[in-house]
Amino acid sequence: MSQIHISNEYHPARVLTMVYQPFALGTMATLAHFEAKVDTRRRNLFGYIVFFFGTLALLVLDLASSGKGGIENYIGICVIVASLGVADAYVQGGMVGDLSFMCPEFLQSFLAGVAASGALTSALRLVTKAVFEKSDNGLRKGATLFLSISTLLVFLCILLYAFYFPKLPIVKHYRSKAASEGSKTVSTDLAAAGIQTQESKITDATNSKQLSHKQLLLQNIDYAIDLFLIASVSLSIMPGFLYENTGMHHLGSWYAIVLIAMYNVGNLISRYIPLVKKLKLESRKGLMFATLLRLLFIPCFYFAAKYGDQGPMTMLTSFLGLTNGYLTVCVLTAAPKGYKGPEQNALGNLLILCLIGGILSGVSLDWLWLIGSKEKII
Repeated sequence: MSQIHISNEYHPARVLTMVYQPFALGTMATLAHFEAKVDTRRRNLFGYIVFFFGTLALLVLDLASSGKGGIENYIGICVIVASLGVADAYVQGGMVGDLSFMCPEFLQSFLAGVAASGALTSALRLVTKAVFEKSDNGLRKGATLFLSISTLLVFLCILLYAFYFPKLPIVKHYRSKAASEGSKTVSTDLAAAGIQTQESKITDATNSKQLSHKQLLLQNIDYAIDLFLIASVSLSIMPGFLYENTGMHHLGSWYAIVLIAMYNVGNLISRYIPLVKKLKLESRKGLMFATLLRLLFIPCFYFAAKYGDQGPMTMLTSFLGLTNGYLTVCVLTAAPKGYKGPEQNALGNLLILCLIGGILSGVSLDWLWLIGSKEKII
């Protein structure tokens, strides 16, 4: 990757997230509005393909520029990152909407996979830092390895989603059920599995009984607020604050990397906790209380960075990840219950819109940590 260093006057990590998220939010808002008319299979495949070519383009840009920096290369990276934001909206909203009318374990597995990507990224960063730290262009070599693996994994996702997933018997069952309830977004998926649907069976009476987007949002406004606040709090701290505002301490340059890894590991582990029924929080009031309680992380991190050492900071970061993953899964698996297939798909898209909105809010608020510092933002 082109050499972009975090310095006292330059914050590329924060800038790239600010480029990524508005495109993700704008695209997701459009798709959430028209979700009933957008074929899920084409939507998800398009998103995965854009992800594939986006990560591949980053590799090509690096090779073409021989890893050199410069404003032209950075603009190129920003354009690619914006396209990845669009892909994120296509895939994340499409997959969550699609899985929302299936068994909750499917949705939980997908959300755990999202967290696993973060844990894998941290693992690769730790390994590449250990291997390449003392070599020339070690950061670039690590980034190249990561992007190569990412490109391969996304290509594998395309193949699995296109040829394997739609033919699973349980997936065919749920999609057929959704089609019988009036869903028009699964017809191509069913056709890929060898099942033909007749749109004439979907009557106007069936469609008229379905709740509108506004009705769904009003009935689930607490879930929407939960996801917005969960993402806002987490992303206002991670990764910008953890990279630039926590000092060096005894771990030196490893400190921020270890903190990010602890967050990602906690985020991954906690997404499996709701599989144990007795440990799953399903009370709507309980979820709201737990979500509001997470606002205390902000002053806690401030005082831990200012007065504490790496012990309290590591503990706080781990707990931030644990609560993020756990509450996200609890909300997204509880909200679709009791609705018809098309409504569950619509609600899944609306909730992801709120989640992405929370992420954008978080990465925007993340800049506030720089107020009062000696750093100069350009």
